[in-house]
Amino acid sequence: MNEEIPRHFREDNLSQETKTLISSFPSYKDYIGNLYNYRGCWYYPNTLQGVLNFEKGFKPQETDIILASFPKSGTTWLKALTIALFERLKNNSSNDLHPLQSDNPHGIVPFLELNLYLKSSTRDDLTKLSSPRVFSTHMPFHTLQVPFKDDPLCKIVYVCRNVKDVLVSLWYFRCAQLQKEVDMESLFESLCSGVGSFGPFWEHVLSYWRRSLEDPKKVLFMRYEEMKSEPSAQVKRLAEFLGCPFTEEEEKDGSVDKIMELCSLRNLSGMEINKSGKTCNNVPYSSFFRKGEVGDFKNHLTPEMENKIDMIIQEKYNGSGPV
Repeated sequence: MNEEIPRHFREDNLSQETKTLISSFPSYKDYIGNLYNYRGCWYYPNTLQGVLNFEKGFKPQETDIILASFPKSGTTWLKALTIALFERLKNNSSNDLHPLQSDNPHGIVPFLELNLYLKSSTRDDLTKLSSPRVFSTHMPFHTLQVPFKDDPLCKIVYVCRNVKDVLVSLWYFRCAQLQKEVDMESLFESLCSGVGSFGPFWEHVLSYWRRSLEDPKKVLFMRYEEMKSEPSAQVKRLAEFLGCPFTEEEEKDGSVDKIMELCSLRNLSGMEINKSGKTCNNVPYSSFFRKGEVGDFKNHLTPEMENKIDMIIQEKYNGSGPV
C-alpha cells in the first residue's frame, strides 16, 4: 500500500490478534482501501487497531476532557477554543508564546485512536500529563465509553455540523490528504449508505445527542451553526461546562472577544505554524483551514444530492432533535 497514504488509513500496523479478529468483521473496499465494521462503526484497518488499543489501554481520570466529533464537523475550532479557555487561567508572561502560536490545535490536543493509541506498541504514559488532560476522538459514544465501564467519569464535548457541509469539507480534506482529486459522487454515496470512515454519520450524532440528554453535566452537545451565529454565547457555554466560566471582570475587559479572535479561522490560518507545518501523518496543517462557512454545500451539491441527504436525516433522526 502506498506509504504516502496517512498511516491511519493503512493496514501495516495490525497485530496478529487484530488480523484474526477483523477477518470475521463485515468489510467494504472504498476509494482508499478496506473498511471494517466494529461495534456498528466503520474504520480503516490501522484506525481500528487504534480503537482496540484504546479500549484495552486507556485509563480515564475524572478530570479528563474529551472533545468528540464526526470528521470535519468543527473539530479544529473546538480544540482551539478549549485550549484558549484553559490557557487564560495560567499566569503566563505577556512575552510567552501562546500554545496556538507554536503548534496546531491537533498537535496540542491529540486524537486517542488516530494518534496516541495508533501503535500497538505504544508506551505513552498519559498519567504524566497535567490535569485536566484534554483528548479528542472521532469514535461514537458507545465505543468511547468502553474503558469507562458505562460511566463517563470525565466531561465530553461533542460538536455537530450540517452533514451537507461536512461532506464538502471532507471532500476538500481528502483531496489534500491523498494529494489527488477524489470523486465527490463516491464520497457522497459512501456518506449516504453509512459505509464510510466513522460512519454511519447519523448513528454517530445520535449516540452523543442521546447521552447529552441523559447526562447533561457530563456530555455537552454543541452545534457548529450556533457557534457561528452566536459565538459569544456558545464560548461562554463551553467555558461554563468545562468548569472555567468567565468572571464578570473578564467579560467587561473583553476576554470573550479576545478568545474568539485568537481562535478565528482568519487568525489561526495566518499563523506560520499552520501555513507551513504538517501532522505526524504528513498532512499539511493548512488543509484544516478552508472557509468554515455555513451553507457552502450549496456551491457544490446538486439539488438531488441535497434532497437525498435531507430525506436520510428526516428518516434517521425522526424528530429526535439533534439538528
